[in-house]
Amino acid sequence: MIVQAVLFYIFAAVAVASGVFVVSARNPVHSVLFLILAFFNAAGLFVLIGAEFLAMILVIVYVGAVAVLFLFVVMMLDIDFAELRSGFVRYLPIGSAIGVVLLAELLFLVISWVGAPGAVSPSATGGVALTNTRALGDILYTRYLFAFQVAGLILLVAMVGAIVLTLRHRADVRRQSISAQLARTRAQSVDIVKVPVGSGSR
Repeated sequence: MIVQAVLFYIFAAVAVASGVFVVSARNPVHSVLFLILAFFNAAGLFVLIGAEFLAMILVIVYVGAVAVLFLFVVMMLDIDFAELRSGFVRYLPIGSAIGVVLLAELLFLVISWVGAPGAVSPSATGGVALTNTRALGDILYTRYLFAFQVAGLILLVAMVGAIVLTLRHRADVRRQSISAQLARTRAQSVDIVKVPVGSGSR
C-alpha cells in the first residue's frame, strides 16, 4: 500500500504539473510534449486503480494518435501564434466566465457523484466476475449507448470542421488538372523550333 500511495502522488504531481505547462508553455511543440507526458501519467494512475484496459487505450489512442497528430499539425502548419495571443486580454472576461462555469459543473459532478452498488458485483452478473473490458463495454453499449454515439458524431463533425478550416486554395500554387492534360492536342504540347546552324543556345 505504501508503494502504491507513493506512486499515486508521483503520477498525480507530474500529471498536474504537465497540465500547467501545457497551457503556460510559449512554444506550442513543448505544449504538445507536456500533453503526452500528462497522458502517460494519467495512464499510470489508471493502472494503480486496476483499470489497465483504460490505461492501454489512453496510451494507444491519445498518445499514439491524437497527441502525435497535434504535434504534426503544430509543426507543419504555418500558424502565427503571436497574432493568436494578441487578443488574449480582450477575450479574457469571456474566457474566465466560461472557465468558472466549467469549474462549477465539475464541482457539482464530483459532489453529486453516486456509484451503483451492484453495478459490477458478482451477484449482479449471476456470480461471474466481470473483467474491466467487459464491464466497460456493458456500460458503454447499454446504459450510455446514446451518449457514446453522440460523442462519435461530435468528433466526426469536429474532424470535418478542422479539415474545412485548414483547406486553403492559394492562388500562387499550381495545381494539376487531369482533364485539361487529357484534352491537350499535339500542337499545344509540342513546340517545334528550327534553330539556324551556328546560332544555337550558348
